[in-house]
Amino acid sequence: MYTLHHMRKVLLWTFSGGLLLAANLATAQPVAMPLDSETGPPMPLNDIVERRTVVEKHTLDYPPLRESDILWEKRVWRVIDVREKMNHTFVNPEAPLFSLLGKAAKDGDLPLYTSEKFTERLDGDQILALLSKTDTVVRFDPVTYKEEVVIVHNDINWEDVKRYRVLESWYFDARTSQLRVRILGIAPLYTSRDNNGNFRFEIPLFWMHYPSSRPLLAQWQAHTHGNNWSATTTWEDMLEMRYFASYVSKENNLYDRRLEDYLSGPDLLFASKNIEDDLFNREHDFWQQ
Repeated sequence: MYTLHHMRKVLLWTFSGGLLLAANLATAQPVAMPLDSETGPPMPLNDIVERRTVVEKHTLDYPPLRESDILWEKRVWRVIDVREKMNHTFVNPEAPLFSLLGKAAKDGDLPLYTSEKFTERLDGDQILALLSKTDTVVRFDPVTYKEEVVIVHNDINWEDVKRYRVLESWYFDARTSQLRVRILGIAPLYTSRDNNGNFRFEIPLFWMHYPSSRPLLAQWQAHTHGNNWSATTTWEDMLEMRYFASYVSKENNLYDRRLEDYLSGPDLLFASKNIEDDLFNREHDFWQQ
């Protein structure tokens, strides 16, 4: 016969088993996600953690500079060719720079200018006209059985931007006795081709004022050659630390000419290299004075 003690054990085991079974059933059932009345269920996180380091990053201010401290200054225009291996970050399919700039400009977060003087700002309609190509297509109406010509707007493909033009200011700071450089503006160069794919011309689409755009560039992650998905290198880091390959195409001169306007072939390459060497030798020359 079962004693009272045995009966208590049986009841305790039964109660404990019921609790475990209920817990397992609750775990096995799918958890209902909260619904949004407008957008529906929230999108799942395509990551192992929510990334906030880059989007919340702040830029450091430039060191203070007085006009009287600038002992010497030279304006330099250089070209970044994205087809070079070191510059493949600019055309990474995950986030090409031109696509980021275009989206920010359309959203009104990035002001764009017509020239490197930064005196004339583009409005919304001008930006849309620059970033898209207008074309006409013939469409067949299945209802009226008539053909009609329709105007369509196609966004410029980021793959058509092969080079970027960069405006820099190199100067010698007498207060710190250092040769420094600051980027002033960046312009994507659009490659225009005919219907057969032959090269027609290359023009700067717009100019971005770099100093005022640094906070925005600091919130865009740049995918570098390190293939580290958790890296926090931003586009502001890429440009400030000069993680790109380039060559000089122009220096400030009396006639405002580019090197290719009066040089070609090996002479053009030698002139570009001489400007680079002169910049890096300038600091040594000031110390010798």
